[in-house]
Amino acid sequence: MSISMSSASLPIFTTTLGNLSHMLDKAQVFVDVKKCDPLALTQYRLAPDMLPLSRQVQIACDAAKNAIARLSGMEAPKFDDVEVTLAELKARIQKTLDFLASVSADKLDGTEQKEITFPVGRDANRTMRGEAYLKHWALPNMFFHVTTAYAILRHNGVELGKSDYLLGANA
Repeated sequence: MSISMSSASLPIFTTTLGNLSHMLDKAQVFVDVKKCDPLALTQYRLAPDMLPLSRQVQIACDAAKNAIARLSGMEAPKFDDVEVTLAELKARIQKTLDFLASVSADKLDGTEQKEITFPVGRDANRTMRGEAYLKHWALPNMFFHVTTAYAILRHNGVELGKSDYLLGANA
């Protein structure tokens, strides 16, 4: 028996973004205990040519909401990329989770062969079939940015472990 597009997308995006929100909670505890500038975390980059934590969270959210919108044929909510604090980033995640919760399974199921055209970088587009788009682009993109956010926080001393990354995985 094959799995549905809704079961391969919504719970994965929801759980992973929930785990990211949990990591930001731990980052806030770290900031409060250490009495350090929270912007030192949200603006931190692993390398000079990488994006800071704030953009990693924004892009992880965008990967989820845009994938679900493209697959379902719905309009993705527009979020201004203005979040700089941990609380604002958590609110961004919650807005994304609220959107995901509003999409019914029947909007996603059966979209395996649907052609999805999406931007790649600033000047190009790519087209993939729905199932390939979900498996080989959307989910890996979200995982990349959540993993990078985890690495930024961990590198800066936030007490995170594998269990924090996989917190909501209770399959």
